[in-house]
Amino acid sequence: MKRAFHPPSIAQAGIRAAAFVALLIVLWQGCADAGPSLRKARVLKVHDGDTITLRTDRGKHKVRLIGIDAPETGQKPWGSRSRQNLIRIMRQSKWAVSIETDVVKQDKYGRPLVYLWTRKKELINERMLQDGYAVLFTIQPNAKYAERFEKAQHVARENKLGIWGPDGLAEKPLDYKQSHPRDQAP
Repeated sequence: MKRAFHPPSIAQAGIRAAAFVALLIVLWQGCADAGPSLRKARVLKVHDGDTITLRTDRGKHKVRLIGIDAPETGQKPWGSRSRQNLIRIMRQSKWAVSIETDVVKQDKYGRPLVYLWTRKKELINERMLQDGYAVLFTIQPNAKYAERFEKAQHVARENKLGIWGPDGLAEKPLDYKQSHPRDQAP
């Protein structure tokens, strides 16, 4: 004897749909918790405390670190000290880094915007703040690590490290750039 097909009730269909959505959410969170997808790169040059040139499998790129603003070269002695700190971090990482991006991929000059990670999974952008060689510079929507960055800057300020020390930075990098405009993009 053949069994008759009875479509599910509205309540049963709702339960099945809810279960399906719950399954999708669990699967999506599992993927999100797996960590960022990172590309490997080699540091070729440190221009200043927030701009470097990298070589990736896609070529050579001058990139800007997301979430920080380092003193400009003309902001003596802090521009040079910031650059030297970033070079020191790169040496510790043997010039090898991993790149992560955020929502907005390029700045107004066409430079890729990146978070950089050392081989030991240390976030270099955060380290520059923590060491006191950059200031927090969050531009929405690129704010993935904004809370971490705020904490890192707070630690540097509380401990009077780098630019937050007694003979610290007199003018924020953004203010300096506005009073010393460049003729062309960096």
